Amino acid sequence: MLDMGSTSPGNIAFFTGHGHKNYSEDLLRSSLDPALRKQNDAGNSVIDSKKFLDENLLYPNAHFDVVLCWNLPDYMEESLVKPTIDRLWSVLKPGGFLLAFFHTREAGPDSTCYRYHVTDTDMLEMQEVKFAPPGRPASEKQSPRLQRVFNNRHIETLFRDFASIKFFLARDSIREVLVVR
Repeated sequence: MLDMGSTSPGNIAFFTGHGHKNYSEDLLRSSLDPALRKQNDAGNSVIDSKKFLDENLLYPNAHFDVVLCWNLPDYMEESLVKPTIDRLWSVLKPGGFLLAFFHTREAGPDSTCYRYHVTDTDMLEMQEVKFAPPGRPASEKQSPRLQRVFNNRHIETLFRDFASIKFFLARDSIREVLVVR
């Protein structure tokens, strides 16, 4: 199992307690690394998606049965979302599951980003995520900026290479999406 959020002792204990091997990789924090920025042909600062993938999600093909993607696509820069989902497809075993959460409506740039902790077979605990912006002191932590709100068509396109996709409307204007490779 791959947990895409920051390390969660609760998630590790829950899943290992159920006999699963657990990996954690905080891709949102990794995507904010200033060393990933480069200048494009127009002189604008953009993220180097190739470098990002060269440094993250370095697992063998078909390694995981389950990936907990959480709300990562809503908060990552646009240029990283599709390459990241493509890499997740390759590290998932055929028939493997990926769980993702998506906002259902625009909550504004100051929406709260949450980290999810599994507390029971049908219960999640939410904890606000805050990072100091690159180059700023730790005392200036803030929630990552919501980059976009995906509609159902965009989500279907994002996961088009997967075998199936199911949508579930959850509380707090969140859509749960379960995809199968």
